[in-house]
Amino acid sequence: MSDDRINISSTALIIADFYKDMMGTIPHSIERNVLHNTQEVQKAARHSGMLICYSATVFRPGYIEISDRNKTFSQRKNSGQPAVSDPIEVIHPGVSPINGEVVVGKHRVNALYGTDLDMTLRANQINTIILLGYATSGVVLSTTRFAADSDYGIIIVEDCCADTDPEAHDFLMKKIFPRQADVVTSADIIKALS
Repeated sequence: MSDDRINISSTALIIADFYKDMMGTIPHSIERNVLHNTQEVQKAARHSGMLICYSATVFRPGYIEISDRNKTFSQRKNSGQPAVSDPIEVIHPGVSPINGEVVVGKHRVNALYGTDLDMTLRANQINTIILLGYATSGVVLSTTRFAADSDYGIIIVEDCCADTDPEAHDFLMKKIFPRQADVVTSADIIKALS
């Protein structure tokens, strides 16, 4: 980060796609204490009074939001699994939102695309986001690209992100994200919020 302090009034924490079915089972997440690190960042953000937002991919019954041309989600549509429409149902209970925090259900990989999250951030004069979650090569990458093109300042918390492909995670964190974001640790964020 270019500054050791974070402007609380213009920064939001986004906990993206922190799924209860994934974060406790992915070796990359478990080995690196991603849940614990995220809980500590969440606690520091709450204590500071920062706006905290969550995203999770959800769909209406019948997956009406998914086109057969969508390679990422058409498999889910055709899987026979019942759709979940409430994002609270899929967010890991270890980082459950509390009253007043923003929860966004999304229908694509990107947390800002097609949701009201961008509008909510702008309505609250947010110009910088702190981003973390699962998957590094999914929501973190897609949201980072969109947020950069939307002129947000971006901070990515490396040890609060996980991916099923640790090599992809490392490559993105070291080679791609630094072009558009500050890549930091949970300890950096906690210190900056104290």
